[in-house]
Amino acid sequence: MSLPEEDLTCPVCCDIFVDPVLLSCSHSFCRICLKRCWDTGIRECPVCRRKAPKSSPPSNLALKNVCEALLLVKNQCAEALEDKMNCSLHGERLKLFCLVDKQPICVVCQYSKLHKSHSYSPVEEAVLDCKDELALSLKMLQDKLENLKRIQKTSAVMSTYIKSQAGETQRLIRSQFEQLHQMLSQEESDRLAAVKQEEEEKIAGMKDKIKELSAEVLSLTETISVIQEQLKEEDMVLLENFKATDDRSKSFVLGSDNMSGLLIDTTKHLCNLKYIVWEKMMDHIDYTPVTLDPNTAHPCLILSDNLTSLHYSKQPSCCPDNPERFHMSAEVVAMSPLGSGSHQWVVETGSNQDWLLGVASLSVPRNAEISARPENGFWTLCFRDGEFRAMTSPPTPLTLSRMPKQIKVQLDYNKGTVSFVDPADNTAIFTFTHTFTETLLPYFYTQSSHPLRIMPEKVLVTMLRQQ
Repeated sequence: MSLPEEDLTCPVCCDIFVDPVLLSCSHSFCRICLKRCWDTGIRECPVCRRKAPKSSPPSNLALKNVCEALLLVKNQCAEALEDKMNCSLHGERLKLFCLVDKQPICVVCQYSKLHKSHSYSPVEEAVLDCKDELALSLKMLQDKLENLKRIQKTSAVMSTYIKSQAGETQRLIRSQFEQLHQMLSQEESDRLAAVKQEEEEKIAGMKDKIKELSAEVLSLTETISVIQEQLKEEDMVLLENFKATDDRSKSFVLGSDNMSGLLIDTTKHLCNLKYIVWEKMMDHIDYTPVTLDPNTAHPCLILSDNLTSLHYSKQPSCCPDNPERFHMSAEVVAMSPLGSGSHQWVVETGSNQDWLLGVASLSVPRNAEISARPENGFWTLCFRDGEFRAMTSPPTPLTLSRMPKQIKVQLDYNKGTVSFVDPADNTAIFTFTHTFTETLLPYFYTQSSHPLRIMPEKVLVTMLRQQ
């Protein structure tokens, strides 16, 4: 094990021991240093002041060997450093730094073919420039390290959040399918009950029919029996009873023998059953043309379970710091990218007194607070402090004849228009005109606890019949 250099230093000259000697007090000194101290007439240890014997102190051979080995290594290092300061090709001092090849050179290298057309600077200046450049690189790497640590920390949070998000999403899926199951189960029960009711009605009708037929059979049997008996009587008796017997036979009228319509109307119950049930379910199922993306919502925005409404809360939710999320302002976008064609959706504003609605470019910054203006990628209508404004540059105040409770947003990407309309009477509020070159997203902002709600649309089913 190597000793620290301070343990190999003479306490008198403060240099590496040269020919060290050992006193009885265990302190060591260079022989010549100890002699100089004792030449003053005081023969004692320069460190602990303990009196030394008159005999010459012995050499500390072990310490001497270690010190000589250390000096040898230091001399070799000095020689190696000296070699590094000289050009390996020409042996000259390296005084210049080639700015092209990024390496030190000597004055002979300066005029060689390899470096003749290059730019140079003195080594002293190059050292300062290189240190500055390395310091800048160090700062960039340190920033990257801090960013990586932040991402690493965020990743751990996101892993936990993903599990929570997956569990909540599965719960909502089960809830919605449970509603569908309940509707189907109710429809199944109703249709089975209808078959059961028809069965009971048909059976009751058949019982009445059988009872009626039984009575008619009995009556007809008795009449036949009377006639047969009359045919056996004497001629005069037959003639006397003929009128009564004939009237009885002719007065017998059979009931209805129509047996149609007595069976279960199977076709009524099974014809296009799945389609009819599906069409009926459409009356209970909402379709919204725009669905909010919870991964973009500011932590203070609360979204509904079906992702069609939002409101502001002063208590932020626990959500990860992912790049898609708006971090500075209470904003959220929908998940439907709009890159061509015509699109529209209606938003119920209700009692909300602080909102912005419209569209935003896909690339708008999520981690900086910027004005919702067209030059920043926003085309929006604003309602704040009781006033409507189109967010142009500068904003355009709008005067409306009445306060709309709903706002229809209409985008025609190909024509380059974003229009805002009062759907109650289709009154135009404002229209932006712009040549769009980037994908757009439906955009929402609010700092009100009253919700903004995307209205569902009625779904129409059209059958295509072959001619």
